[in-house]
Amino acid sequence: MALIKTQSEIEIMRNTGKILAKIMKETIPYIKEGISTYEIDQILQEKIFNSGSISPTIGFHGYPAASCISVNDQVTHGIPDKNIILKNGDIVDLDVVIKNSGYCADMSISLGIGELSENAKNLLKFTQNILNKAIKAVKPGIHLGDIGYLIESNAKKRGYSVVLDYVGHFIGEEMHEDPNVPNSGNIGEGLILKPGMVFCIEPMINEGTYKVITKGWDVRTKDGKLSCRSEHTVLVTETGVEVLTDMKNV
Repeated sequence: MALIKTQSEIEIMRNTGKILAKIMKETIPYIKEGISTYEIDQILQEKIFNSGSISPTIGFHGYPAASCISVNDQVTHGIPDKNIILKNGDIVDLDVVIKNSGYCADMSISLGIGELSENAKNLLKFTQNILNKAIKAVKPGIHLGDIGYLIESNAKKRGYSVVLDYVGHFIGEEMHEDPNVPNSGNIGEGLILKPGMVFCIEPMINEGTYKVITKGWDVRTKDGKLSCRSEHTVLVTETGVEVLTDMKNV
């Protein structure tokens, strides 16, 4: 679990990222009103195994599924369930990790179902935009705290908050490797980024308070307001950043 991956490791992770991006791209059309989160997970499992990959989340500390599907006020770790049916107006976050040739890739996408409230539309748009902005800031020489500061300061300007209890992470042979990649921080603090580092940026943006209630796997906003998350696996290059899970590349 070295912080800096070798060129051969990077090539494997680049391929794993493309496989995951393709799986997610092919799954998006199924995510619509009337489908259960369990059915979505079954679709994902089939695509993961057909790709020659495995799902490291299945059985992880007893977790039963290949995805975390979180709806509305769920922040993360929503267990797919036959009784959770997506309905008009929902926002849903689909978080998936795969492992191929010994290395992992991790990404999440948040989508709206049917006609959304203005609040939901704005939260979805902001979360995707702030992830893109954070990714563009990645380059050798900056600190992890710079990324966290960018996310948190922009969220506060919009009247949103960032979840502090759950964070991004480095990734490689294991889906969660140290150090953490917080969505808050201070400029000039934390690990200095170097070429060959691979990690996941995953801003979790709440409409209201940053506080959450965790019961088992289930994590929800304390005030019951909406939460949204978006995530990519990124590689620090010599000159900037490469998104390993970019759906535009598949």
